[in-house]
Amino acid sequence: MNDEIFYAMALTRLTNFNFQQALELYKAVGSAQQIYEHRNEIGDVVKDASPRLMEALKDWSEAMKRTEFELTFMQEHQIRALTPMDDDYPQRLCECSDAPLVIYFRGNADLNQSRIVSVVGTRQCTQYGKDLIRRLMTDLRQMCPQVLVVSGLAYGVDICAHREALSNGYETVAVLAHGLDQIYPYRHRDTAIQMLGHGGLLTEFMSQTNADKQNFVRRNRIVAGMSDACVVVESAAKGGGLITADIAMSYDRAVFAFPGAVGMTYSEGCNHLIRDNGAGLITSAEDFVKAMGWPIETLRQQAHAEGIERNLFVDLSAEETTIVNLLQQTNDLQLNILSVKTGIPIGQLTALLFQLEMKGVIKPLAGGMYHLLM
Repeated sequence: MNDEIFYAMALTRLTNFNFQQALELYKAVGSAQQIYEHRNEIGDVVKDASPRLMEALKDWSEAMKRTEFELTFMQEHQIRALTPMDDDYPQRLCECSDAPLVIYFRGNADLNQSRIVSVVGTRQCTQYGKDLIRRLMTDLRQMCPQVLVVSGLAYGVDICAHREALSNGYETVAVLAHGLDQIYPYRHRDTAIQMLGHGGLLTEFMSQTNADKQNFVRRNRIVAGMSDACVVVESAAKGGGLITADIAMSYDRAVFAFPGAVGMTYSEGCNHLIRDNGAGLITSAEDFVKAMGWPIETLRQQAHAEGIERNLFVDLSAEETTIVNLLQQTNDLQLNILSVKTGIPIGQLTALLFQLEMKGVIKPLAGGMYHLLM
């Protein structure tokens, strides 16, 4: 841990979590350590510094004590603190005037991947929304193997996006509205743990910071700012997903929305976004990829380009291979249809499907459907 990060962490405490003020001060002076070294004459360095700010910057003792406590917590839990001076800090955020001066990250994702998309929407996600997310992640993975998926770990669209990203082999990062000493909602803890090895958890808040209402709006700007594009899946006329979309537009990020049936509560926000030219209309991953101008590159094409011979199913029995071949032709089939088309009795087929699930080849979906992951 270098001195600059230490002083940057302390500075966020001194500015009473006014992150924009901390960032403006940081940019004006050049570094958090320089702010500390000039703390008694900050008015000479920053001409428009308020009397209240100048007084707050004179005494760093409590802020430093709190920072030392946080550093101990970070070391115990493999958490990194990143500032705009660090190469690993999300560089897209540096374009935003209200970017956090310090972010705390636990995980293994590259926060500067070449393609990053945020997926947001209502906490009351319907089956229609879940189906849209599942198809978006599945098809996007085939066309663009390297994409980082960002959301907020909340109920509904957020957690569905994280889980579908993981199911399809994507790394996914959750931006939290609290410190990394807790998970909110707690019901998503297992998914959050899984994300630590396939993405990560990110926040601008120190430990012992609760998930207060205003923190969710603050975290939305990070979700929007660290991404190339924001996709709204479902939203009522008002909601956090629309706030994130609005912030993304203010950052000149691309914004897209899936349309829904007229009059449906959780399609109203998306339909209004599209109607008011606040978001581009998409109906598929292909629409999204073309609108972004991303080159379409399937997993198999990528493997051949690297000279790799893909042989995904070397450990499959003859019956398992029959099931996989059928799902490659027509994915997402129900159990009874699989039985008819393969000629395998349902009792035997159920056992085979379980084995394929344990091998990570398929996954069961709602309604007795089975989805091929490879």
